[in-house]
Amino acid sequence: MRIVKTIGLWLMRVVATIVLVATLAVVVTSVSPIYNFAKLGPFFGPDIYNPYANIDSAYMWRRANFHTHTRVEGPLNECDYWPEEVANEYLKYGYDIVTFSNHNEITEHPTLSGEAVSLYEHGYNLFKSHNLVFGAEQVCRYDMLLPLSVSQRQFMLDMLCRDADIVQMNHPLRTIATTDEHLRLLEGYTLIELDSGRSTENEYWDVALSAGHYVLGVANDDLHYPDRSASIAVRSNFLATPSLSYDDVLSTLRAGCFYAMRTPDYGAGVWQEKVRRNAMLPTVTGIGLRGDSDSVYIELSSRADSIKFVGSDHRTLCLAKDADSASFLLGPDEPFVRITAYFPDGEVIYTNPFARYDSAVADSPRRRPSHTINWPYTLLFNSVLVVVAIGLILLYIRVVSYKFERCKIGPKANRE
Repeated sequence: MRIVKTIGLWLMRVVATIVLVATLAVVVTSVSPIYNFAKLGPFFGPDIYNPYANIDSAYMWRRANFHTHTRVEGPLNECDYWPEEVANEYLKYGYDIVTFSNHNEITEHPTLSGEAVSLYEHGYNLFKSHNLVFGAEQVCRYDMLLPLSVSQRQFMLDMLCRDADIVQMNHPLRTIATTDEHLRLLEGYTLIELDSGRSTENEYWDVALSAGHYVLGVANDDLHYPDRSASIAVRSNFLATPSLSYDDVLSTLRAGCFYAMRTPDYGAGVWQEKVRRNAMLPTVTGIGLRGDSDSVYIELSSRADSIKFVGSDHRTLCLAKDADSASFLLGPDEPFVRITAYFPDGEVIYTNPFARYDSAVADSPRRRPSHTINWPYTLLFNSVLVVVAIGLILLYIRVVSYKFERCKIGPKANRE
């Protein structure tokens, strides 16, 4: 009986140790500044930023997927296929640019080498708060296990942005505990991932835009299973880039000279049909501002069921039905407008926003990050974390010591 009791107490000690280590890991990785966030307010100014101003018809459009997982060296893998195999699969569907965004690992492109777009997906945390980091020379290994607060997520974005050309916020709809307040306040990232499959409306994008954050929308497969028809070639981006070089792709992404697209799973497992239909996608044939006016227009290669102009607070500003072109006069009191086109077979095109700004003082509506550290709250918050950590350690020592005093076996115990 005493042996069983001793083994049980040892097991309890192991469990207590695991719980302590896990809890301390959460507490230690929760250390963060607490920020004062400025309320930017809606875009304003006499001019309208046209993200498509530099389109050249000689190289419209190059299809891209930026969120792609592959097999990597080592035991931990989210995909069974190597980079070259995945790249070859995308070639079948007319993709010109495929980047490999493996978790916390920079994966070399099998053919383009130094000319390829280099990025990785950052994030170990339990909430799936992940970001794509473009152009970093090395992976940031640090992450917060439970990034609950907006300040913690901003701290992580700031850390990633220091070593990156641009940062993309991944799948906000699938990130646990992401709120509208987060999207109103978070800043510094350039791209936001759209259309996770739950919605074609992308209301969360409009929350950020309405708060004054000029972020651009991308749609990606987030591919893990290239052998599943419903997982590949269902999200993409079409870039008006003069070449496939990293510098040109980066410039195009920063300017917003691209549109995102949702594509049905053509054939639903009949691969030949999927390949055939992907070669026949509707495209944007014209987009921009008409002359020197404030009229935003779009022209499409085929007729859409509807073309919707969406503005601040996700309001529908204009709706054209059964049309292959439409336009909208952006009034001086409208901060921005973006366009969504819905097609009969289920394709959806999302354009980047046209937004008001003052070209005399800035080259785009994008504002510099303006959050500052609130030192009193920062010291208080992190002091509480220190107290919690010390309390956990003391509690652990007391509990373990108590258990082993109870299980001591010796002469005195035997005499009794």
